[in-house]
Amino acid sequence: MHKFLEKLFGWMYPLLRKLSFGDATASYISLFFDILLLGFLAYCIYVIFRIVLVTIMAIIAKKTKTRFDDLLVSNQTAKYIAHLIPFLFIYKSVPVILDKFVYWETIFGKLVEIYIILLVLWIVRSILKALRDYLKEKTQFSDKPIDSYIQVIMIVLWMFGVIIIISEIFDIKTSTLYGTLGAVSAVVILIFRDTILGFVASVQVSLNDMVRIGDWITFDKYGADGDVIEINLATVKVRNFDNTTTTIPTYSLISDSFRNWRGMLNSDGRRIKRHILIKAKSIRFLAQDDLEKLKRIQLVAAYIELRQVEIDIYNKENAIDKSLSINGRNMTNFGLFRKYITFYLENYPGINKNMILLCRQLQPTAQGMPLEIYAFSEDQRFEEYEYIMSDIFDHIIASIEYFDLEIFELPSEKGDFIPN
Repeated sequence: MHKFLEKLFGWMYPLLRKLSFGDATASYISLFFDILLLGFLAYCIYVIFRIVLVTIMAIIAKKTKTRFDDLLVSNQTAKYIAHLIPFLFIYKSVPVILDKFVYWETIFGKLVEIYIILLVLWIVRSILKALRDYLKEKTQFSDKPIDSYIQVIMIVLWMFGVIIIISEIFDIKTSTLYGTLGAVSAVVILIFRDTILGFVASVQVSLNDMVRIGDWITFDKYGADGDVIEINLATVKVRNFDNTTTTIPTYSLISDSFRNWRGMLNSDGRRIKRHILIKAKSIRFLAQDDLEKLKRIQLVAAYIELRQVEIDIYNKENAIDKSLSINGRNMTNFGLFRKYITFYLENYPGINKNMILLCRQLQPTAQGMPLEIYAFSEDQRFEEYEYIMSDIFDHIIASIEYFDLEIFELPSEKGDFIPN
């Protein structure tokens, strides 16, 4: 290869010397024509290989069923490879052309080496992008953070590329450079501690898919409650629902606890979990007159009929003395009210019937008996969710008096004051 290049570029200088040109003049004229010839040949090589590579890849992409080669074409992999080949030719030609200009040979040789390294990195990046796009089309990888994996690989490759470029510029052996970096790593870690922690955190956040731009997160430590609008090496910016902006250190996402609402927003419903307090003294057994009155409530009329038949059969078979309500089996106004709320939720149009739905009582408190609604709204949007929940509890609060129950509330008027 070297002899071929000497014949290709070495003929001008001897010819000029035979024509009685001085050494310096012949050298500069020869250099000028050699550079023109090198540029022309490099351009021809680029055009030829670009046409050949693009044509071959296009033909292969049409004939194969896989989408990967199509994506290689769309990511211009052939174009970058076509750039690389003429620069390899230039890299081999520079020592021959600049044989009499040692200083410039060193400079241009290093510049070409650096550009070749960058071209290799661009080729690898285009292949990785094609791989990313290909995997995203696969169902089994649709929920994986492919972008994060590709970014991490490219970061590592760029680190190696920069190290090689530095070693070429300063004529340092790569092994020596690695050893030097190891020796000063303690100082580097101390100076760039926050940056390194942020980098590690951003990689882990990306790999584990903990947070994405657009996610609604709640971070009590920093007073953040809103949508993520930016994720970078050092900070995560959250636009709160009051339109203020909170900046969170990226490292805090892996060192502290926060809540990401993405799962809820991507699910089929948003949870409603709220309770009201019922006065314990208002809970009692229901007499026959009470049951007849409550049968006028359509949602529980059939349930009362069926339940009463079961209770009467049981009490009769066991010879229960019903002169006292406590004996045997009975219905209570609280239990019937819970059943009514359950039927109401099952018929409410804004509730997801395919998810958990129940009305339950919790541990009694000093303020009364908690009655909790646990269900999921079909609409996860904040405004609609709040409307659905408010509408349900409006109805529950208004319905309580029909079951002769009372809601607990602290005294608010003089007549409500209870002296010691």
